[in-house]
Amino acid sequence: MIADTAHSVRDAAGLRWPAPDGIPFLRAGRRPLAEAALYHCDAGDIEAALVLLLADQDDWWRGPTADPAGLRRLIRERATLTLREAMRLLAWGPVADYFAHRWSDPTFLAGLALTEAHWNAPESAFELACGIGHHLRELAQRGVTVTGVDVVFAKLWVARHWVVPQARLLCLDAAQPWPLEGPFDLVACHDAFYFLEPKRPILDALRGLLDPARGMLLIGHVHNRDWPNLSAGAALSAGEMAGLLPDARLYEDAELTRALAAGRAPQSASAEALRGAEAFAAAAGPGLRAAQPVTGLVALPPPGALLRRNPLYDEAGRIAWPSERYAHEYGPLATYPPETAQPPAAPLSPATAEAARRRELVDLPEGW
Repeated sequence: MIADTAHSVRDAAGLRWPAPDGIPFLRAGRRPLAEAALYHCDAGDIEAALVLLLADQDDWWRGPTADPAGLRRLIRERATLTLREAMRLLAWGPVADYFAHRWSDPTFLAGLALTEAHWNAPESAFELACGIGHHLRELAQRGVTVTGVDVVFAKLWVARHWVVPQARLLCLDAAQPWPLEGPFDLVACHDAFYFLEPKRPILDALRGLLDPARGMLLIGHVHNRDWPNLSAGAALSAGEMAGLLPDARLYEDAELTRALAAGRAPQSASAEALRGAEAFAAAAGPGLRAAQPVTGLVALPPPGALLRRNPLYDEAGRIAWPSERYAHEYGPLATYPPETAQPPAAPLSPATAEAARRRELVDLPEGW
């Protein structure tokens, strides 16, 4: 894939695709949309192309379509809008709550624990279904060159402008051929694998990107089909996960969150022991070693980060959940206490490290 103009690319077969703001839109299942956006790009009307692409969603989406006038405002005012305002204009609803507070939710902490427990000092990383780039941001802050792929262009566009601007980002369907070449030291898919089909070919493609000597494959927060999950998707059992990745080390998702909160190594479990787990994770690849203690290399914000009080706390220092569903899904495993007296902002230091570990204090993007 090569740049064809300032706002388009050409693939190996010679087919042209729009790439406004440096994000190639390569969805094989949306070719008419790609052609319409490409028409606007070629005419010099990048705003019109973005309005089309930002309204696109994945096939699981059941929410509203964003208002075109709101999208035009988003595009024109993106330099002054906050991340939360951007997601409101994108009409993401409960998904916006998930992304706005993911910095402290237990599933994100589980992913950080999985990453740190099997840290291989990566120089390059790839994430499938990267969303708005939460995990990519953590890696980029530690000097890793990051590449992210997602099926929703708007999520990547938000990542570009609010979360991880230095990432290489591509929009495509997981089931189509990927115009990517490895190797990557770290390959991951967090909180999304249960949505993806067909699972075996997708896992094979992820493995194919690994560095053959030291690569690590991390599959985080896979919803268990044997547990009554809250989310849509194509969940699978731990036994099926073990069948797909027979060389993997499996973890209960909640165990990973607990390990981060306690600063210890997570304990792996057999597929049979995970039958009753809400969700689980897997680590595999040629670089797989015994899990190391989660002391803070990834679990804590990087040195120099300015921490803010977790925005889930209200002015009185008590948790104010964004919705009943959010409280039900994330509240039981939350690592932050129901009340806090922590200051609204502080630098990372030994005095604030434990509050950061519990996520009373969080490292939010500047434009949160």
